[in-house]
Amino acid sequence: MSVFDLRIQEIHEQLRRKQLSVSELVDESFKRIKEVDSQLNAFITLDEEGARAKAEELDNLSNTDETGLLFGLPVGIKDNISTRGVKTTCASKILANFVPVYNATVVDKLNEAQAVMVGKMNMDEFAMGSSNENSAFRAVRNPWNTDHVPGGSSGGSAASVAAGEVFFALGSDTGGSIRQPAAFCGVVGLKPTYGRVSRFGLVAYASSLDQIGPITKNVEDAAYVLQVIAGYDQHDSTSANVDVPDYLSALTGDVSGLKIAVPKEYIGEGIHPEVREKVLEALKVLESLGATWEEVSLPHSDYVIPAYYIIASSEASSNLARYDGVRYGVRADQADNLLEMYKETRSQGFGAEVKRRIMLGTYSLSSGYYDAYYKKAQQVRTLIKQDFEQLFEKYDVIIGPTTPTTAWKIGEKIDDPLTMYVEDILTCPVNLAGVPAISVPCGFDQKGLPVGLQIIGKAFDEATILRVAHAYEQHTDHHKARPQL
Repeated sequence: MSVFDLRIQEIHEQLRRKQLSVSELVDESFKRIKEVDSQLNAFITLDEEGARAKAEELDNLSNTDETGLLFGLPVGIKDNISTRGVKTTCASKILANFVPVYNATVVDKLNEAQAVMVGKMNMDEFAMGSSNENSAFRAVRNPWNTDHVPGGSSGGSAASVAAGEVFFALGSDTGGSIRQPAAFCGVVGLKPTYGRVSRFGLVAYASSLDQIGPITKNVEDAAYVLQVIAGYDQHDSTSANVDVPDYLSALTGDVSGLKIAVPKEYIGEGIHPEVREKVLEALKVLESLGATWEEVSLPHSDYVIPAYYIIASSEASSNLARYDGVRYGVRADQADNLLEMYKETRSQGFGAEVKRRIMLGTYSLSSGYYDAYYKKAQQVRTLIKQDFEQLFEKYDVIIGPTTPTTAWKIGEKIDDPLTMYVEDILTCPVNLAGVPAISVPCGFDQKGLPVGLQIIGKAFDEATILRVAHAYEQHTDHHKARPQL
């Protein structure tokens, strides 16, 4: 059993009793990385010198009773989150040499909570992908079967937590990029309400959809991490100035009287029978605890994928215009003039999927097409948001699968982007509506690959989805399973 299988409270108790040191925790992290990361490719950059210096500093503190909520815990940070003095590449050639001069707000908050960053996690380039095959450096592999994808775009973060390389990790979720890899790798992934966690220092992909959140081995750890990173930030104009509740006190285990909505679109056509079966089994567990569920409808579900990809790609085409070889990252050196330099830098720096989405977004925003595509997609987004609001007038949470299938084989869908996009059909609606959702393990398919259960809540009601997820987790053992590497 790894020390990373302990709960945070158990690790902190051992630290207080001097049975364990922060340096030993960091040693455990780098030992495991050396053992298994050549099979997974979960990391892009390691900061061993910085992590060991931080561990020594924490071990030398005189009063460990007054410690941060995440004291001494090794963490991996997705490589699109700014870290001062440590490369932040977004898994792209165009930012291969970019070293930020400031921290993202979430990184500052982790530092204040005394967590220890061990490195930056691999991902799909600029968070565009559902399989982590779009990294410019190397594809990440699923620790449960290294022939399969880990999901994306936070595939490195999810794979590293599942494999025990770090205690927890941060990811970002624009259309499911925390929850989908969490489901594929058998760990817990939480996408907070839009505005709950600061995006300051998160490299923008689609600004109205992006959100940072934790990937952990269990729900309690997710509550700890969210407690640290949530809250208003004056540096982020979209940050919500609302109270942050005590998430740990919400983990009561009581779901008696809870009303659950299960959209028929989430368990019907296109959902693999084994995935559907595991979700229905999970609902039976919640029923046994006193909850009730009813089949309902989210009538605009058929329009989620086109609306999402028009909005996200349009925002990406605007956000990624800044990478021109002048102010950030890599610059092509063979150009004869300024326009040629722009063209060569972007042609050489961006991968195929990023170029595809920039072209789609630019087309959607262009004169003569804006009303037909972007404006209409935003109108559809409003209808989807209203669907959720109407359900939450009668129900406490919405539950369904996180993904239609389990993890597919590497290379199986990379040449068919439309098929790949459809895999996001159960996660994108949450981003379009701006509400919170969590994915928790709910079993395995016949190939031994994990299945994820998605629990969706009202805006700024992360406490309820954590309570439901924790209650379910306490009556199952799926989160305790570990991949053999």
